[in-house]
This record gives sequence, structure tokens and C-alpha cells, in this order.
Amino acid sequence: MKYTRVPVKIAAVIFVFIFITACHKNEIGSVGREDLFSLEIGPMEDQIALYKLDGNRGIRRTGFTMRDGLFYIADGNSGKIVRYNSYGDLLFMIYNEETNPAPITLKTNISEEEQATRWAYSYPLEEPGWIAVDSRKHIFVEDRLPRQEHRNDSETKALLDGIILHFDQDGRFINYLGSDGIGGKPFPRIIGLTATLRDELAVVCRLPDGWNIYWFNSSGMLLYLVKISANEIPALSDWPEAHSFIDSITPLPDSRKLLIKVDYSSDTFDQSTNTRTGSVPVSSCIWILNVEDGSYTGFTELPLYEIVEGGQPTNVEISYSMLGASKDGKVLMYFPVETGYSLLFININTREQRRGYIQFSIDELQYNDFFLSNEGILSAMLADNYNVKFVWWRTDRFMGESL
Repeated sequence: MKYTRVPVKIAAVIFVFIFITACHKNEIGSVGREDLFSLEIGPMEDQIALYKLDGNRGIRRTGFTMRDGLFYIADGNSGKIVRYNSYGDLLFMIYNEETNPAPITLKTNISEEEQATRWAYSYPLEEPGWIAVDSRKHIFVEDRLPRQEHRNDSETKALLDGIILHFDQDGRFINYLGSDGIGGKPFPRIIGLTATLRDELAVVCRLPDGWNIYWFNSSGMLLYLVKISANEIPALSDWPEAHSFIDSITPLPDSRKLLIKVDYSSDTFDQSTNTRTGSVPVSSCIWILNVEDGSYTGFTELPLYEIVEGGQPTNVEISYSMLGASKDGKVLMYFPVETGYSLLFININTREQRRGYIQFSIDELQYNDFFLSNEGILSAMLADNYNVKFVWWRTDRFMGESL
């Protein structure tokens, strides 16, 4: 690791958690799902263009986040950003005039002196995707530069084509962030944005042979750049020869630390010929990296998910993936199953764990995306062929202080 310091169908769903501690495996609790609102799929101001609009536009990312009960959606297919309250009322929109019809119900381009309850601003969004919102309700959204402005990094072989647009709480453009600060050069491929409780912004980027994490203060100054090489992950003492694979990287919202989820596997061999036949997972863990000095401060080992068929264990184990992290060291892991997701909550400070399961109706499995807020509320964007639904589970209340 190289380190440079430079100053997360409308049907009743039961969410059942099986508590697991060092001594218990059979204590059961449950949390209900709240269906909040739904939007039609389409190009209009009160719709989301989740799928391809015509033969000339590919399927682009639709990012969303939730902060203080408000939902922010970056619609990459239409080139717009919208904000809704939890009742489904459209509050404002930032839109590209070339790819969106003019708003009908929203007042457009109001001056700072005007008063309006629902408004819209135009901005030439190219391809908005990942989105984050801080406590000031300032919006940070990934966007792509036009193709003629793309660059190639000769050292890392990465394509540099991303920027972060910064808008104020009313949707007015402030500036854009590049990898070295305000107005800087483009980022490599962005795969995550996190607005912390300090209103700092962490940008996680993927490179051909590693990861770059850029950490900015609330004014857009680059504080830290952490470079993580795929072949420099610490080995486990129990499995020194195991192969490591970085599954994902998530910043903690309440400290300058990164959670690096790593899977370890061991080679298997044919005993008669001593030839390699494949590999099997042997361990999965979350390494904790201090952004301020680049040191690893410890790790938490994760249990593997055991595949069950016909009600019987199969002796096949698979690693969970990391969905997100909330304050106080609480992390949510997940694994897709036939009718939903198996979940694992883990506290990296206390090592306490709780397992759970979310069940969906068949049509909701067609498209789903999740977000875990800093406070621990799990939200989801679910879609079928016609509608996009927004739901949440008050997992913050369920976890409480004990996990």
C-alpha cells in the first residue's frame, strides 16, 4: 500500500434477524418494511428513466442516497438529479435541458431573492451516477466528462474521465472536484462516494491494479490520498499462503478510517497428479485502515455463508459482500439468495454479530439497489417493468446500542 498525505411490489415483507453472540444462536427478533413511495419509469420530471430510453442511449447508472428522510436520485439515463421527501413529493430538480423536457410543475431558474416551494435549475449533466449528500444538504454527484476530454494515466493505465459536481442545498452549482481538488484533473473510475459526519467527502476509485481513495474536507481541499495495491494486502497468520482478493472498500462515516473487505482462498489439488484443480474460500475479513497515517489498525474476521439446498447444508461456503457501514463501527454484509438477501450485521469494535434475511416478491428481484445511511437506516430502490419503489427498514432502531 502506498500512502500520501496531502493536508452507503407493495407487499408485506418480514425481516427476521437471528441474533448470534458468543453464547446464543436462537434468540429471534423482527423488523417490518416500510413502503414509502413509487415513481413511474419514464422521461418526465416526476418519473425515473431507469431503463434505456431509445436505441442511442445505453443503460446508465441510477444512483440514490437518503439523508434526513429525503431521497436524492441521480438519473444517469435522463441526465437529472431530483430530491423527494419520504411521501414522494418532488421538491427540486437539476436537469439537462437537452435530454429532459421542460418542467411543468416546477418553477425554473429562480433568483436568490425569489421564494418557491418546488423549483428546478438547469445544468448540462452528462452522465450523473454516484451521489452523496452532507449535513448542509449539499449534493456531490459523479459525472462523466465528454469523450474528447478523457485522459489516460500512463503510470496506472487507468482511464481518467470522472469529476464530482458540487451543488448547494437549493441545487445551485458551486464548483467541481477533480482528483487533486477544486477544478482538478479527472478521477479514475469512481465506484463509491461517502459524505461523512464531518461533512468530508471520500471518493473510492478502481484502477486496473488497485484502488485510490481520495479524502476531501468540506471546502473541497484534498486532505489524503490512499493508494492500495491488490498485491499488498496483509496475510492471515492462520493462512499465510492463501490468495487475497479485495471485494470492496467502504469509508467509515464517523472517523477517518477505511474498511477493506478481503476474501482469502486456498488452492486445491488432485492428490493423484498433484495438479491444481481450483480454489476454495478459507476466510473473509474486514481490515481497518487509518487514513491519516496509512496504517492497518486491526481486522475483524467474518463468518462464511453456508449454502443450503432442500433444507440441508451442502458444505459449500461463500463469502458475504459488504453493503455499507454506519456510525459506531456497525457494518452490513449481504448475500443473494433465491427470494431475497441473507444479511449479517457486525460491529467491528465489539465483534458482535446478527444474521437476518430480507424477502422480496418475484418482480422486486428484477432490479434492486441499497443504501445504508450513517445512522444505520437501510433504504432500497426496487423496480419492475413500470415502477420504481422506494422503501426502508428502520434497522437503526432494531440495532440500538447493543450491537
